[in-house]
Amino acid sequence: MRKNSLGSGALFLLAAATLPFAAGASAQPQDAAVNPNILVNGERPADPKTLPAGPDVKGFISARSGDKMQVTQPDGTKAVVLLAQTTEVKSGGGLFGGKGKYTIASLLNGLPVTVKTGQDAGGQLVAKSVVFRGGDLKTATMIRQGTAQQFDEQTAATEALRGRMGDIDKYNIKGTTNVYFQTGKWALSPDAKANLCQAATQAEATENALMLVVGYTDTVGGDDYNQTLSEKRASSVINYLQQVCHWKPYRMLTPTGMAKADPLASNDTEEGRAQNRRVAVNILVSKSVDVN
Repeated sequence: MRKNSLGSGALFLLAAATLPFAAGASAQPQDAAVNPNILVNGERPADPKTLPAGPDVKGFISARSGDKMQVTQPDGTKAVVLLAQTTEVKSGGGLFGGKGKYTIASLLNGLPVTVKTGQDAGGQLVAKSVVFRGGDLKTATMIRQGTAQQFDEQTAATEALRGRMGDIDKYNIKGTTNVYFQTGKWALSPDAKANLCQAATQAEATENALMLVVGYTDTVGGDDYNQTLSEKRASSVINYLQQVCHWKPYRMLTPTGMAKADPLASNDTEEGRAQNRRVAVNILVSKSVDVN
């Protein structure tokens, strides 16, 4: 572990929020105006079950606007899915859509989901069913409603779900785990996956801990390419931490990509570049509650 992987540039730029992904996906009111980033053509069919099967979409809900839902997937790509009144909304092992227990209103920002889709003549995806875990819904609901479980000492993290900015300088770094990537790639290796869940376990044992995820690249490639690549790497780590290691979204600060900034080693050698192709998972504790 490295204590100083988080450079001054990252400290200046980062603000507290949940996840989402590299661009950030702050919680939004579900009845907000149409998100201009979600473009949908055509009309929603009455029954998506009549449509030819489309691809399964797995990730977390990064935007909701009326009957449109954006899902950010593990590789950082975003899929827009239409929701119908007949879309089945399921939890874990049981089907409750249509019986009133779960409806499309339960599909909150930040909720990890698996969506089975149909595809209309225009290529638009329409949700046949949406599956999530009950525990994840409880967490997403808690975040949105801002219950007493927000933890006063973690205001910067929880309030950011409502679009407010936090000051990263209010936190102490308690530990950093770096996971590494092949050139031009953002897929997690088996070692990286194991290290991420170990980091989550360490953070869970650290009282009042939050996580901050920052993606980096070496200097191979252009600036725009490296910025996008660093964001995709951060997104892969965020997905794995939440979906496999079960780290809660409300205890996550805004992930970001820092491209080739803050290198750990010289980019003049392959060994150095390998150290710089990384994502840093930082365990933070608010200075106001850190007694160690």
